[in-house]
Amino acid sequence: MNKNIQDDFFTVTPEILALTGLCKNHSTIDTSLFAKFDVKRGLRDINGKGVLTGLTEISDIVSSKVVDGKCVPCEGELYYRGINIKDIVSGFIKEDRFGFEETTYLLLFGELPKEDRLQKFKALLSKYRTLPTNFVRDIIMKAPSFDMMNTLARSVLTLYAYDEKGNDTSLPNMLRQCLEMIALFPQLAVYAYQAYAHDVDSNNSFFIHAPKPELSVAENILHMLRIDNKYTKLEARILDLALVLHAEHGGGNNSSFTTHVVASSGTDAYSVIAAALCSLKGPKHGGANIKVMLMFEDMKKNVKDWEDEDEVANYLHKLLNKEAFDKSGLIYGMGHAVYSLSDPRADIFRKFVKSLSEEKGLTKEYKLYSLVESLAPQVIGKERKTYKGVSANIDFYSGFVYSMLGLPKELYTPVFAMARIAGWSAHLLEEQINVGKIIRPAYKSISPHREYIALHDR
Repeated sequence: MNKNIQDDFFTVTPEILALTGLCKNHSTIDTSLFAKFDVKRGLRDINGKGVLTGLTEISDIVSSKVVDGKCVPCEGELYYRGINIKDIVSGFIKEDRFGFEETTYLLLFGELPKEDRLQKFKALLSKYRTLPTNFVRDIIMKAPSFDMMNTLARSVLTLYAYDEKGNDTSLPNMLRQCLEMIALFPQLAVYAYQAYAHDVDSNNSFFIHAPKPELSVAENILHMLRIDNKYTKLEARILDLALVLHAEHGGGNNSSFTTHVVASSGTDAYSVIAAALCSLKGPKHGGANIKVMLMFEDMKKNVKDWEDEDEVANYLHKLLNKEAFDKSGLIYGMGHAVYSLSDPRADIFRKFVKSLSEEKGLTKEYKLYSLVESLAPQVIGKERKTYKGVSANIDFYSGFVYSMLGLPKELYTPVFAMARIAGWSAHLLEEQINVGKIIRPAYKSISPHREYIALHDR
């Protein structure tokens, strides 16, 4: 393509700006109409409670309990297939094992695997860690993207072209495709980053490490990402824990709901998972941990004494008043659509984050995170009227963990995807097993009916 044409092709021209204004003028809806017609914006009622749109056996989130006939907030709980996430984590930590593979088995098949079943399942995943011939060269290396989620979604859709049974939506075939994607996600994301890093700076050595069958998913991620293949036991353990905590979170989160919606149309597994990836790519969903990291980087530059409660609280007030960082009025990592008193995933993660900060010599940074976690609810309570409590969510600490592990920011959301593919697969299979009507919610038109005007009369 001619350079002048190419530059113009990607430029927002005055003509585009004019059309944008036209689009905005005729598509902006009076917000008072949402209340008038009792529209559940975001599929949530005025109190923030989600509208019931489906049933699932895969996971359950508890954020309130009925006491004396009244619904009151409670400490958050998360269950995978009816088992408390805290018990799952405690189980494999006590036995000094990695837990993501066991958790994936539980989510997919509804029961905890016996030891022989777990070993066979790990071997099955290892078998699927083989990309099609020349896939890295032809798909990943030839069109590197600055956004790994874009490359990941593109790679998933391309896998369809290599699958002779891509359109076979029978349950056994879809299970095979899901296992394939669960196994391949770490390679696709890490290789995409290596290609991108080399493309933007040729001084970065381009290297590809094949995964090892005897390693866990978490170990393989670090093994493939680092040029010397080295990692500590604690690093691998905490990354494995992050994968477990991100593997699933109810059918109502945006990407899992997307999985159900797209799967209900009867399309293929690759299209369903690509749609889920595109949902997770959004900064309001999977990109929140990056925002937390960037917010703390700005905080460390503008707060002189990280242990001064008044100075830190003042910065938090500035965040809420749109005077600091990205001026969005948000304290990233605080609050959740469902949880109020606590996010159980953050509760579990916290003590392991502390251990890693000690190993990395970053206890001062950890103390700043702890201080912000304790002060933010108080600051938010003074500045805002909230219908429920505010607490740290999993994203508050996950970005800090990934930075301590030396993961590039470009891989923060893909790591989320490497974990959540387990939950997405379970929801895809659940939708397939209980296939019924296509999911199609109602939208009320508020546009007045008008007469068509002939072109020469306009």
